Amino acid sequence: MMHQFKSSGLKLGIIAGGQLCKMLIQEASKWDIITYVLDPEDNCAAGNIASKCFKGHYQDFDAVYSFGKKVDLLTFELENINIDALKKLQSEGLKIIPDPLILELIQDKGLQKEFYVKHEIPTSPYVFYSNKDEILTAIIDKKLKFPFVQKLRKGGYDGRGVSLIKTEKDLDLLMEGETMVEDLVEIEKEIAVIVARNENGETRTYPPVEMVFDSKANLVDLLICPSAISEEQSKKALEYAIKLIAALDMKGILAVEFFINKKGEILVNESAPRTHNSGHHTIESVITSQFEQHIRAVLNLPLGSTQLKMPAVMINLLGEEGYFGPVYYEGIEECMAIEGVNIHLYGKKITRHFRKMGHVTVVSDTLVEAIKKAAIVRKTLKVISWDKL
Repeated sequence: MMHQFKSSGLKLGIIAGGQLCKMLIQEASKWDIITYVLDPEDNCAAGNIASKCFKGHYQDFDAVYSFGKKVDLLTFELENINIDALKKLQSEGLKIIPDPLILELIQDKGLQKEFYVKHEIPTSPYVFYSNKDEILTAIIDKKLKFPFVQKLRKGGYDGRGVSLIKTEKDLDLLMEGETMVEDLVEIEKEIAVIVARNENGETRTYPPVEMVFDSKANLVDLLICPSAISEEQSKKALEYAIKLIAALDMKGILAVEFFINKKGEILVNESAPRTHNSGHHTIESVITSQFEQHIRAVLNLPLGSTQLKMPAVMINLLGEEGYFGPVYYEGIEECMAIEGVNIHLYGKKITRHFRKMGHVTVVSDTLVEAIKKAAIVRKTLKVISWDKL
């Protein structure tokens, strides 16, 4: 545990000031932790609750390095950060959790895959290509067959940097750059497990959640906890998550996304070394939220209970199609009148199609009832603007 935490005055630096940072700060404030945020936006989501905000881009060496010199402990809410700056700060004695070497590995989806294979964690078959032309040549030479998934090795997030190529007609969707091509998995379900680990090696897992994706946005539309999977599948997913965070020797929160194929097999898709969209429901539905747990882990405090209090359904609030401009939330009063509905608005002033503007967690005594109430919220609560495209 860091000494400053016991006597107050700990300066926790968080790189990027989006909604994950905002919810992290809400937990940190309970323990009188000073929070510094680095973000390129003047009006970032966390800006109005952080102790101090510093403007700068997380990919800029000087901005990251200068920010790191101001804090006692550094963490982050996204992966796309200047690694060289983090390594220099670490070499000069700054504690950075998770470790920059882990972040460097996770930034490259190809290195992720190789790590899974090396540590015997099941994942879908893959091949690396340097550019789009190599993929086209492989198709002509019949070394690559349809359908397949192309993923850029670096830079992709929230569904970006991923192309589903089902037939020859989809080849115009191929992206340029260093690429990983995976066999298209026949997916029965997509689930996620969040696992936490502190410096002492104490590890806690959260109950697996089932994710339902918006096919157009390639973003999580609906999240259900507990997931409707077998006890054996749940056990395997938890074991793989624990094995992965231990193999990485990682401290903090790790979100691990899995496919369950038509044969019922569990395959790791990818992972994120940070708090994650698949854990937002934990604020209301689990004894210790993922955000409090991350702070406990980075400070090497005892980890909190991950016991589920109530079944939950989480809905992402995405900007409606056809709107761009100052945000307006339609139907918010009607949804607030429903028992068990918890609305989180991220404070983003401008909405656009598919932009994450907030989320709603619905808790109830039964999962069936939570799903029914969530369906009402989805139909009622809309993120729009007075301005139409």
